[in-house]
Amino acid sequence: MGKLTLYGIDGSPPVRSVRLTLAALGLEYEYKIVNLPEKEHLKPEFLKINPLHTVPAIDDDGFYLADSHAINSYLVSKYGKDDSLYPKDLKKRAIVDQRLHYDSGVVTSTGTAITFPLFWQNQSEIPQAKIDALEGVYKTLNLFLESGDYLAGDNLTIADFHITAAITGFVVFLPVDATKYPKLAAWIERIKELPYYEKANGIPATQIIEFIKSKNFTIV
Repeated sequence: MGKLTLYGIDGSPPVRSVRLTLAALGLEYEYKIVNLPEKEHLKPEFLKINPLHTVPAIDDDGFYLADSHAINSYLVSKYGKDDSLYPKDLKKRAIVDQRLHYDSGVVTSTGTAITFPLFWQNQSEIPQAKIDALEGVYKTLNLFLESGDYLAGDNLTIADFHITAAITGFVVFLPVDATKYPKLAAWIERIKELPYYEKANGIPATQIIEFIKSKNFTIV
């Protein structure tokens, strides 16, 4: 393979999902931090890579791709030794895709509704309604997990990587109650047992949690 470069920031859940995928595939890559507060994502050289000026983005030997969902499915399709992380079987893939759409359409937007005002608008009060919406996500994920040990069934897939990266940051706002959501709590612990989890997601998730705590937010 040619040179593979990942552009991102450690705290970003989508970036962490790509790092989990790269680790699961055993791929070597260069990791370049994009300084968002310094607006590096708006510079012409980065806009050439990703006109959407978001992270993550990859440069795979001159092939540029943005959006973590597109990146992870591409990486597995190109570099996976098998298709377990993103099945070729249409029905199995459809379930994974549904979970990915749930992540992008519901999980991510629910989290962004909480974090964007906190990070970028200097607001420290979080409406209870936003926390209630987050609890709704937990309920749905717990239901997904009734069909198997992982979000799309019995096997680990990229859907698990995406939603793991999100949930492990959300817990600072709403811890996962194992009595209410036992399958979700067990799934989180199952993912944490992956040999590459801590480096790819655990450490950076802890760092973003500490940053969020420093905002001294309150739920109103």
